[in-house]
Amino acid sequence: MTKTIDAILEEVLRAEGGYVNDPRDAGGETNWGITIATARADGYTGAMRDLPRERALDIYRRKYVVAPGFDKIAAMSGAIGAELVDTGVNMGPVAAGRFLQRALNAFNGGGKDYPDLAEDGAVGTRTRMALDTFLNKRGAEGERVLLAALNALQGERYISLGEGRVANKAFMYGWFRTRVAA
Repeated sequence: MTKTIDAILEEVLRAEGGYVNDPRDAGGETNWGITIATARADGYTGAMRDLPRERALDIYRRKYVVAPGFDKIAAMSGAIGAELVDTGVNMGPVAAGRFLQRALNAFNGGGKDYPDLAEDGAVGTRTRMALDTFLNKRGAEGERVLLAALNALQGERYISLGEGRVANKAFMYGWFRTRVAA
């Protein structure tokens, strides 16, 4: 199933919701999932409660889709692209890229199918070539297995975040319900 970038971003906005200012959240004040730090770095000076939806979409498109190259991944696999965008929004694009590289390394047949990738989070030509090789070899089943691996890595990271900061445990169930559960 092909997912457009617009459809992927709409899913992100639905998952993120609107304005939140929960003192337990290390990200601080957010609107549409955009933290105040991200909004300010992007030049937004207004109240976070008033951050326009279109501005949030623009930030997501530029910083969480195009800049990390997830648009190119989405062109290869809408499902994998959507997962990377969603994970990138919650954990940063580098973490999402590392998850992809780590999973692809785990599935490369000990380097027989394609060379190991540097797990640096930079989703460039080599990562896309490895994904293309993997998808051509494994097909739709491989795409489902890769998605499961990406979700497992994301879930493990959420558990680590909860173990490392007690306040994060307040968000654990929601993270799994909206971000990890298939």
